[in-house]
Amino acid sequence: MTKKKLINIAGFTLIEVLIAVVITTLMMAAMFTSYSLVNSTYRQVTDRAKISQAGRDTVGAMLREIRMAGFKYINDNIAASTEHNPIKITQGAWTTGSGECDKIEIVYGGHTYDSGTSTSTYERYKITYECAPSQKIDETTTNKAAIDGFAIYKSKEKWDTAATPPVWSVAGDENYKKELILDYVQDLVFIPYDENGKIMEPPGGSQIVPTDAKAYDVRTIDIGLVIRSTKAFFKQDTAGGIARKIISIASTGTSSDRYIEKADKYLRDTISVTAHARNIGLDQ
Repeated sequence: MTKKKLINIAGFTLIEVLIAVVITTLMMAAMFTSYSLVNSTYRQVTDRAKISQAGRDTVGAMLREIRMAGFKYINDNIAASTEHNPIKITQGAWTTGSGECDKIEIVYGGHTYDSGTSTSTYERYKITYECAPSQKIDETTTNKAAIDGFAIYKSKEKWDTAATPPVWSVAGDENYKKELILDYVQDLVFIPYDENGKIMEPPGGSQIVPTDAKAYDVRTIDIGLVIRSTKAFFKQDTAGGIARKIISIASTGTSSDRYIEKADKYLRDTISVTAHARNIGLDQ
């Protein structure tokens, strides 16, 4: 009886076990491939959204501050100075494919009121956006060099009337010098337009606009920001054998030097907006 029961017990043969192992392995490989594909796509989408949002947040802050440029209270008693020109743009110097971003300085007035003495104190502030070479490490290089790009820094200074002569100062809790606000930047461009809608070009040999004589003629400023992805986005270095190219909005005779043409796998997003300097051109 015991022998008959053992004969009737069903089991897997070695071949069946091997087949099950192979099928399970194939299923796991398919699942892993699908997961990797979905994860890679998700990372690309989130990376693109991240750089796009970071760039738009930075440009949005610039828009708000350019709208403040030239503002001051009616009874403002701070002595006039070219240091208080509402907008000052220093255009970056470029050779083909490399150079410097533009720099912008934005000046506006402030006011504090002492209720105890019923006196007003007028103030002047300057916001500066400027670039410096990025310190982010390019992990694709063997020598761990910094990436080919810039970082944007922001400063806020206050006009110190107690100094002799008065100077811009970062003294005070609300002021600061060169705080990093955005990295992985490829270019930053500012183009001012006058009351006739014409581009304000720097005089020969200069990189600064507008000049002191035209300091209050600015009406709008085009802002162009190019930012790249933090990680590789494309599968190929080139698009069909052609390097990917970004056309700069710079307006000078050497604008083509600022065109970005790269044969790599990074995505570059361009943000272009127009800021209205609503407080400039009023009774100064």
